[in-house]
Amino acid sequence: MSHTIVIANQKGGVGKTTTAVNLSAALGLAEQSTLLVDLDPQANSSSSLGVRVSDNEPCIYELLTGAVEADDIIQKTEFPFLSVLPSHIRLVGAEIELIDTEDRESVLRKCIDTVRDRFDFIVIDCPPSLGLLTVNGLTSADGFLVPMQAEYFALEGLTQLLQTVRTVQKRLNTDLKMDGVVLTMFDHRLNLANQVKDELHKFFPAHIFETIIKRNVRLAEAPSFGKPVMNFAASSQGARDYLALASELISRKKRDVQY
Repeated sequence: MSHTIVIANQKGGVGKTTTAVNLSAALGLAEQSTLLVDLDPQANSSSSLGVRVSDNEPCIYELLTGAVEADDIIQKTEFPFLSVLPSHIRLVGAEIELIDTEDRESVLRKCIDTVRDRFDFIVIDCPPSLGLLTVNGLTSADGFLVPMQAEYFALEGLTQLLQTVRTVQKRLNTDLKMDGVVLTMFDHRLNLANQVKDELHKFFPAHIFETIIKRNVRLAEAPSFGKPVMNFAASSQGARDYLALASELISRKKRDVQY
């Protein structure tokens, strides 16, 4: 059974795209057929996998506006089990163009439904906002994962995101569940980081991933080479952390299927 997971956080700089790319790559290495959907106009997920769409080449923008089908634009990567549905900066205009579209919050879901059964996991990387593109991502997903830095304002941002999620659950996607919160860029030497971690465990005891993504320079370097960290620095702490996160996510999926 396919599991569609949206990576969302309206606060920028929290490791959202880093998580989307490296979690997808780690799932692929675990031989889980995975599709990474780049729903961010910055197209950083696409370029981090070495996929760059030209100005004349169709991408997710054309998919959302009805010009192409998902099969027309899905691209393979150097990982046998990982494909990407790429983005381009012109996607920035999609929110305006979709305003008058019927069921505009469900356009992406209808597009993904045509290929959903071919993948074990579909990972959606959303823009750092709570606009129509992110709502489309949440409406398309079975669950959402929140990458979060262990700092004070991150807790405030999480509250805003959960308010949006509750609206989506009520009106658009009653099956949407919280896959969990994963701490990113974590430095265990900082008292504040440990305090935020303790607060998260207090308020979301069943939804915090055991895996913590520690601060690691290789994670920051890998995108400039168009590679996920597993391909760029396989023995690095960042690679080990995302492989562990993928393993934890797969275990959770198997447990949910059993029950």
